[in-house]
Amino acid sequence: MKIFNKLKINKIILKNKICIAPMCQYSAKNGNPTNWHYAHLEKLMNAGAGLMMIESTAVSKQGMITNQDLSLKSNENVKKLTRLIKYIRQVSNTKIGIQLSHSGRKGSAMVPWIKSNSPLRIGKQGWQTIAPSPIRRDKHWPEPKEANKNDIKIIVNNFVLAAERAKKIGFDCLEIHMAHGYLLHQFFSPISNKRNDEYGGNLPNRCRILLEVAKKVRKIWPKNKMIGARVNGYDWLKKGSKISDCVYLSKKLKEVGLDYVCVTSGGIVPKTNIKFKAGYQVFLAKKIKKESKILVKTTGMIQNIKHAEKIILKKSADVISFGRKFISSPHWLIKELKKEKYKVNIPNQYKRCF
Repeated sequence: MKIFNKLKINKIILKNKICIAPMCQYSAKNGNPTNWHYAHLEKLMNAGAGLMMIESTAVSKQGMITNQDLSLKSNENVKKLTRLIKYIRQVSNTKIGIQLSHSGRKGSAMVPWIKSNSPLRIGKQGWQTIAPSPIRRDKHWPEPKEANKNDIKIIVNNFVLAAERAKKIGFDCLEIHMAHGYLLHQFFSPISNKRNDEYGGNLPNRCRILLEVAKKVRKIWPKNKMIGARVNGYDWLKKGSKISDCVYLSKKLKEVGLDYVCVTSGGIVPKTNIKFKAGYQVFLAKKIKKESKILVKTTGMIQNIKHAEKIILKKSADVISFGRKFISSPHWLIKELKKEKYKVNIPNQYKRCF
C-alpha cells in the first residue's frame, strides 16, 4: 500500500504517510507538560505513525486558549518540554512536530469539559484578548482589543521566539497554525478582519501578517527540517474566505520556503455551514495541492486505511492525519501494518498480543 511507503520531506524521512494530528489536552501547568502528557504522548509514539504532531502550543500568555495550554513562552517551558521529548524519543522512531499558535479573540476561554465555548472573565483568571478588529467571536464573548502596529510586531516576534525555543528542543517539524479561528486565521478571514490599513481589506493585505510570520520563522528554522502551516481552506460562510484565497496563501507559503500545508476548514465562528461527512475536507486538499504545487496534508473524518489509501492514490494529498481514531482505538494502525506485513515496533512485553 502506498500509504505505508516512506516519504521524504526536506531531509526528514517519515516511515509512512500517516500523521497523528495535534490534539489539545488542556492539561499543562504554567504552560509546562504534566504527567498526563508523558502517558498520552508515550502511547501515541507507540501507535506506528510516521509523524506525531504535539498539540497547539501558545507563543505567549495572551496567545493561550485556556490557562491549561502548553506554551513555548519561557526558558522553563523549554526545559520541561526538552525533558518530555527526550523521554518519548526513546519509544520509537516516529518523527515529532510541534504546532505554534496564537489564540487571538478565541483565547481566555474555559477548559471545554468545564464549559464549552465559554469565555473566562477578566480578573477571574481571564485576560484581554487581541484580534485584527474589535469583533466578538460570538454574542456572549467579550470584545477583543484591535491590534495596533506595535502589537503586530510583538505577535510576529513571539512566533519567532517560540520557533527558536522549538529549535533548541530539537523537534523534527514545526507547523504554524493559521486556521481554526485562531489569530492568524482572524487576519486571513474577511469575517473577522475589517481593517483598512495594510493588514486588512484585500487578500494580499489579509495574508500579510501570516507571511511575515512564515518568512521570519523559516529564516531561523533549520534548513534540513520540516516546516509547514495549518491553513484554512474554506470558512463555510457566505462572506468568508474561499478556497481560491487558500490557494493564493499556499502558493505564497511555498515561495517563502515552507514544505507543506495541512488543509483544514471552518472555525472562524462557533457555528458555520459545514456539512460533516467522511473526508469532508479532502476536496479542498486536492485543489490546493493541484494548484499551488505544495505538499499537502489532509485531515477530518478519514474513515480507515482503505479511505486513506484512496486519497493518496487519487493524488488528493501526500500525508493523511488522524486524530480521534488514535485515542479511541490506540492499536488500529499497528494491526493494519501487521496485516500488510510491515515491520512494526511493538514492545517485547506486548508482542504476544499481536
